[in-house]
Amino acid sequence: MQMTMSPEVRDALDQNRAVVALESTIITHGMPYPQNLETARQVEDDVRQAGATPATIAVLNGTLHIGLTDDELATLAQAKDVAKLSRADMAVCMAMGGTGATTVAATMIAARQAGIEVFATGGIGGVHRGAETTMDISADLQELAQTPVTVVCAGAKAILDIPRTLEVLETLGVPVITFGQPALPAFWSRDSGLPSPLQIDTAGQIAAAHRTRAALGLSGGQLIANPIPESDEIPKDEIDPIIEQALSDAEAQGITAKEVTPFLLDRIFRLTTGRSLSSNIALVRNNARLAAEIAQELVQLPVKTAK
Repeated sequence: MQMTMSPEVRDALDQNRAVVALESTIITHGMPYPQNLETARQVEDDVRQAGATPATIAVLNGTLHIGLTDDELATLAQAKDVAKLSRADMAVCMAMGGTGATTVAATMIAARQAGIEVFATGGIGGVHRGAETTMDISADLQELAQTPVTVVCAGAKAILDIPRTLEVLETLGVPVITFGQPALPAFWSRDSGLPSPLQIDTAGQIAAAHRTRAALGLSGGQLIANPIPESDEIPKDEIDPIIEQALSDAEAQGITAKEVTPFLLDRIFRLTTGRSLSSNIALVRNNARLAAEIAQELVQLPVKTAK
């Protein structure tokens, strides 16, 4: 397998310093240029300022990159026809010498290969609305059940069927932990209207739970739902009608499969006159800061494995 690490990431891992994995589909499929590049740089700086090393992950010309240089980041932000990689197609892209951006699932796989235990993203994929007929369920959920990485997000994307997403995560044995409040957040909104299955209030406790899962021999990672800051949220009663409109537009235009999420995010961006993007950027940066705190706590805790 062709894998390379940036000097910054290699040095941090060699010296047992905190590292936070970052996905790349948010750059290629989640935001328009140049906001995507500006946000990627901001998020990496947020991680550094919070005391950890950022490792943005992508496949470039068949090689899995753990950490991108600024030039590589800029090139990826402007690239066209970049593949959106998940578990099913990551190996094929690499074998064929392709370039692809990693989703939550693919980033978790890469992070595990590199020995990185914490990953910050915006929102995870999940059960799409209407999945009872389409069977459209993100590979992110199964990945959380089998790959031992702590994923910090702002909850499942609000365009999804959140109650069904929670049900699937429960069935798969994935701990869903909200940071600092009893209500489960929903991406742009601090409160999804659903109670969180679990609540933890400190980064140290999250790190301890991560280590304890390994000591018990439990497979998979844990999902940390970090509420968007109050000043940046779009409340549920305001965003829900907009999401419904975007979903209706997607159905009318026959948008399916991997094209659904990028279409919906773009449509919601237009319907909110850009406010959704501002909130998206704020929540990603907020997640990166919490992930850095967790990563710092983890490097201080001994690794325990089941006997």
